[in-house]
Amino acid sequence: MEPMRPFRWNVARGDRLGSLLDGHDHEPAYLPHLVECAAKVLARSSDGDLYFVGRSADSVFDLLSGALADTRFASRLHQLPLSLYGSDGADLTATERAQLRTNLTSSGLSPNGLAGRRRPVVFADLVLAGSTFTNLHHHLRDWIDDERASWNVIRTKIRYVGITVREKTSPNTWRWQQHEDWVTELPGKAVCNVSVDLWLWRYLGNDQPKTAHSFRRTRWSDPEVTVPRHDEKARRGLAIAVALYQSGRTREVREEIHRVLTGEPTFREPWLRDIARALRRR
Repeated sequence: MEPMRPFRWNVARGDRLGSLLDGHDHEPAYLPHLVECAAKVLARSSDGDLYFVGRSADSVFDLLSGALADTRFASRLHQLPLSLYGSDGADLTATERAQLRTNLTSSGLSPNGLAGRRRPVVFADLVLAGSTFTNLHHHLRDWIDDERASWNVIRTKIRYVGITVREKTSPNTWRWQQHEDWVTELPGKAVCNVSVDLWLWRYLGNDQPKTAHSFRRTRWSDPEVTVPRHDEKARRGLAIAVALYQSGRTREVREEIHRVLTGEPTFREPWLRDIARALRRR
């Protein structure tokens, strides 16, 4: 069984995309809000490798990729094309389960790969009720048990960062992680959130054009996903991705990310101060 991964253009090489961007200029008016979100995701990544699950947080990945380009921290950013939303991502056939594990292995996320990591894996995604993270965690847990890998070791290497809708701070505020039993299997503070305004969450999760189709279970083994899309929606998504990557490379955005990082509680930790210094040295 061969791993499958949806095709995505290398947005760092925007000057080599030819006519794909013609007529699709993009000026992100929401950039300041996205910068704040991206910086907080970075600050709450526990000195780990960030894996952006699915397509919803593509823009956070693209912006951070631009900001961290030419630094030693660029290799910490990964995309994990995968849709496990709702009941569609819960019960898999044996073939689907095997393909999922093959695809995860190709991303370095096998039980052995997780156990041998020096830094934690940090899964990041937009979260409504937490079904994607819940399904992903359960599939990983079952795989770890099947392989008889050491869960006591692996549990210390897994983190989750949810990008959620901003609510009023109150003891009665509903928080998705407080309603998921599997969260208690992980060390304290292994699950955290970054909140954004509802309009931004809806745009990123529901309305923003993407460069690829959602990578649902029906597409996990489909070779067609490896073929680039050239339809109008994909080209608009590509223009957005390139614009955000280029924005991340600007001094103004890097300075703003630096400013947000300094206000985070984790800024006292050496690893985050190292990232902040790298942003300013570029």
